Amino acid sequence: MAIEIVKPHLLIVEGVDDANFFNALIMHLNITNIQVLPIGGKTKTRDKLNALANTPGFSNVVSLIIARDADEAPNGAFQSVQDSLKATGLPVPEKPFAFCDGEPNVMVMILPQQGKTGALEDLCLESIEEDAVYYCVKQHFQCLTDQGVPLPKQIGKAMVQVFLGSKEQPGKSLGVAAQSGYWPMGSNAFAQLRECLSDIGK
Repeated sequence: MAIEIVKPHLLIVEGVDDANFFNALIMHLNITNIQVLPIGGKTKTRDKLNALANTPGFSNVVSLIIARDADEAPNGAFQSVQDSLKATGLPVPEKPFAFCDGEPNVMVMILPQQGKTGALEDLCLESIEEDAVYYCVKQHFQCLTDQGVPLPKQIGKAMVQVFLGSKEQPGKSLGVAAQSGYWPMGSNAFAQLRECLSDIGK
């Protein structure tokens, strides 16, 4: 499907689930001038950026933010996005969570935080640390460990699924859960994301 640019600030995310989460956060912040675009996976970053840069209306874009999970290699994730930006001829920031001036201004957000492994799921889990259910989730995985059951490689994603499975309507994805109010958007866990989005959403 062709990309249509309708707002002056663009937030590029990996998938639809991420887009649902960030749209919920943007709504929480009462921001109306940021457009969230899912690219269908981190491996498509370079191709999608190239297509975006050649889309009518891109010359009117003021800010471009790219959000990507660190997974096991935060530095490698950031460098990969840098390489994609260079290949597309776009401005390249020197570090995560900092704009580089250009046309457009560009920022790369490596989640959960600069220098940390993990993903958006880890931020969501941090936001519910005071929730009694979260204690039960941790106990569930501790029980598995005690029984000698190997834990999932992406433990954050697995813990999110168990937490969401405890809800009255289980089975929602992380992003849909955000739109349903399951993640407290005012939590300190999301403070850096709120600050970045608020700065460009003024």
